Amino acid sequence: MTERVSGKVIFIVFCASMVLLFSMGIRQSFGLFQGSIQQAFGIGISAFSLSLALQNLLWGVSQPFVGAIADKFGSGRVIAVGAVGTALGLIWLANASSVWELHASAGILIGIAGSGTTWAVMLSVIARNVPESRRTLFFAIGSSVGTGGQILLVPLTQFNIINFGWVGALVILSAMIVLIMPLAYFLRGKTSDHSAAKQQAETLLQTLDRARQHSGYLFLTAGFFVCGFHVMFIMAHFPKYLETLDMPAWLPGTAISTIGITNLAGTFLFGYLGDHYSKKYLLSTLYFLRAVVFAIFVAMPISVTSVLIFCFMIGFLWLATVPLTNALVGQLFGLRYLATLAGIVFCSHQLGSFTSVWLGGWLFDTTGSYDLIWQFSIALGVISALLHLPIKETATAPEPAPATDNLRS
Repeated sequence: MTERVSGKVIFIVFCASMVLLFSMGIRQSFGLFQGSIQQAFGIGISAFSLSLALQNLLWGVSQPFVGAIADKFGSGRVIAVGAVGTALGLIWLANASSVWELHASAGILIGIAGSGTTWAVMLSVIARNVPESRRTLFFAIGSSVGTGGQILLVPLTQFNIINFGWVGALVILSAMIVLIMPLAYFLRGKTSDHSAAKQQAETLLQTLDRARQHSGYLFLTAGFFVCGFHVMFIMAHFPKYLETLDMPAWLPGTAISTIGITNLAGTFLFGYLGDHYSKKYLLSTLYFLRAVVFAIFVAMPISVTSVLIFCFMIGFLWLATVPLTNALVGQLFGLRYLATLAGIVFCSHQLGSFTSVWLGGWLFDTTGSYDLIWQFSIALGVISALLHLPIKETATAPEPAPATDNLRS
């Protein structure tokens, strides 16, 4: 029987989704600044690509630690601090006058601050408040609304760049991220307060050791590397790729927005399916279909129509991996340390993001083409599809607590 969901739970999911919408929408807008910053600083594409690569790397590397802080001390403080840090990073980037400031602001500060307002922390908040039987669906709702930032903030940012310049657009984004601050109050709390979590006496180190020995967790972690590789290559380099093909100036923002629109449907659909069917097979299907869509796109003549069709199709497969992956981590190991364990998996995602963002820029500056990075994306999609097939989806049991001797000597 389906468990009823209270109004309070719906409100919490709404607040978490709004945090994701603003934080992810801002991150998904950075590719639009590539050309403007390249011209303003007189640098190659690889320079600002390195800033974005650092951002994604540090976002991932810091995520397990930020997740552990949220698990121990509560999510509200972490979200608020992350919002302030991101706003400061955007202001710094807007006033940068050297390449090292690009790396320090867009790369280091925004990269680390983003760990407090994105997937691992926010989905942990949702997980501890929604019924277990509908967890993947609510993960999908949060994830799909979160990527609504592509629909709203990306085209808005492109409009702001055209009308107010790239500096003005960054200042506007910094004002928007501050809207996260009041939402943090409603998202406070920690997973150990959850009644189910209180039944587990297992320590964090014991849980990490259990995860380290679980092949399915390792396969999930490796597969999520590919997700990051795909997504951030598109977000960081697709606008520039379209520019090299002399596409209309309106197309990059529209293309990214189109991905966001169809992602709403795709993430919701796969989230619903994840509560009823095998998550590993759904994940395998997603990665394989990505490889197919990439291959068809690069094999066909590129036009405005083919770009929009590609974005329409890839959007269905865009971040549908997020609720399925995080729900499977929770299914395997429980909720007590979900933000930490999901943070480690997300770290792999961001290693993939770092690789594709940096490699894409380096290959473009070296070869004048994105052809090789497209080929890598296709091959990795097939590999990830195969990696998910052997995962065992059965929940693991915590190590039994050591027997205690109550007799006094």
